[in-house]
Amino acid sequence: MPNSLFRTKKIESILKEGSDDSHGSGGLKRVLNVRDLTFFGIAAIIGAGSFSSLGDACFKGGPGVVILFIMCGIACAFTAFCYSEFASRIPVAGSAYTYAYASFGELFAWIIGWALIMEYSIGNIYVAFSWSDYFTSFLHKINVHIPDFLTCSYQEAKKTFLNYSSQTAAEQIEFVKNQSNAELINAWNNSPVAGSLKIIFDLPALIINVLITTLVYIGIKESRNFSNAMVILKLAVVALVIIVGAYYIDPANWLPVNDAGVKSFMPNGFGGVMAAVSGVFFAYIGFDAVSVLAEESKNPQRDLPRGMTYSLVICTIVYILLALVLTGVVNYKQFENVGDPLAKIFEVKNVGWMQLLVSVCAVIAMTSVLLVFQMGQPRIWMSMSRDGLLPPVFQRIHKKYNTPSFSTIVTGLVVGLPILFTDKSFVLDFTSIATLFAFVLVCGGVLLIPRKEKVEGRFNMPFINAQFIFPALILTAVLILANWAPGYFPDMFNYDFSANADYVEKKVTFMDLAIPKISLIIFWLSAIILAIMAFVKKYSLIPLMGVTTCLYLLTGMTKSNWAWFLGWLGLGLIIYIFYGYRRSKLAKA
Repeated sequence: MPNSLFRTKKIESILKEGSDDSHGSGGLKRVLNVRDLTFFGIAAIIGAGSFSSLGDACFKGGPGVVILFIMCGIACAFTAFCYSEFASRIPVAGSAYTYAYASFGELFAWIIGWALIMEYSIGNIYVAFSWSDYFTSFLHKINVHIPDFLTCSYQEAKKTFLNYSSQTAAEQIEFVKNQSNAELINAWNNSPVAGSLKIIFDLPALIINVLITTLVYIGIKESRNFSNAMVILKLAVVALVIIVGAYYIDPANWLPVNDAGVKSFMPNGFGGVMAAVSGVFFAYIGFDAVSVLAEESKNPQRDLPRGMTYSLVICTIVYILLALVLTGVVNYKQFENVGDPLAKIFEVKNVGWMQLLVSVCAVIAMTSVLLVFQMGQPRIWMSMSRDGLLPPVFQRIHKKYNTPSFSTIVTGLVVGLPILFTDKSFVLDFTSIATLFAFVLVCGGVLLIPRKEKVEGRFNMPFINAQFIFPALILTAVLILANWAPGYFPDMFNYDFSANADYVEKKVTFMDLAIPKISLIIFWLSAIILAIMAFVKKYSLIPLMGVTTCLYLLTGMTKSNWAWFLGWLGLGLIIYIFYGYRRSKLAKA
């Protein structure tokens, strides 16, 4: 059994199954060019991350969050090269799942396919909630009001009400001064009741999910035209936000005073910057969704790599400029619990017309994100079904629309139903850790496949021999940290938290403080092992840097992130053992 868990799929076999004539209904329509793919990438990347989670990232990291955007951009750039290398070899739907099947084997392919559900489907739950927030904000500005119990999640309203009830009268007065808190408490107090259950759900989030699912079901051409129009409009408005916001920048806000009374670009230290990793990395999620559209691309081996690279470069520049504008216009502390940071800066400066414009832009931006993610998930399930790891119905292609019809409907249900019982704060970290994990496997997978000869007209990832370069980089990093931060490595093995105020007051658990240390130990052990392997096997530098940077970003994840992620993987392994392992086409072969 151990050997059969790591059975790999031949690239020739994958290409044959993904060809147009391999499906009874004629395959998917090849209508996308490099411009369309670039626009799909921008549509997926610039959305909830920039319009919602960016506020929390600025609050945690201060102006120094710009450094984290650059780090994440570099990590994604290395990863994009690896995705592009796979896309040029395996131009079929399935993205990281298909790539893992060809390199690591079936077990890892299942794990990564299961993890991608967290990126596309569960990630879309967060986007739907954020879309609803901006949409209802826009409606309020034009004097259209939906009852509060139909514009928030049950869990959000319940948590806020319980928090409110536990406070003193004076604290409650301050608590409800926050408009968001007041609306959630009003939703809990005034919602209709069915038996003992309060009827509270986010109606706009459910409606947009139904509309997007319908559009994706109808066809790729219609989705492409809709997405391209939205991307052009939202880039224009984002550019306007940067230009107008730059006028109100006060450079003093880029050097705020920290708790020690010292002006600093990183007021909460580098630890504060890394604490924002979930929100910042969530802003980059989406560029890899372009690879899922391989079977609908006219020239996937040339255009997919270009589409991913162009969209990533454009969005990284946009994010850096946005972060500088946000932290330059107002003090970073004003972004605490702010779900609409771009509108916040114009609210503080009393620029009403820009507040309205940002609300409209956010609705457009997040609609395009929903569209791209909702397109990605069905195509991954379709690929898993082709391999026998999911029931055959998941690969059914609609005779008229040439779309994976059943998978699209199931995706709509997977996104829509949890909207009724979860909230966006839970979903955000859950999504980011799964995507980073997938990126690590994709970069690692490139190291395992044989090098190919350069082919004209296709993407060819540059080969840079890492035999000496990568070990030298790791050794240099160790020496710099040992000299400039002498307590860095000893602190990783110090688990005496008796002097930590939060631990003493029982505000955090032992594992809350220990997980970051354990993550760093695992990271450095992995880096050393990779350095040794690079020296022995002469690996390529780019995928090695992709694995290393993504592994480092994982060290910023918290205990709850890891607990939920490992629980989700455990559930996936149970399904694989009892269904996929025995029904796999490779098992039958």
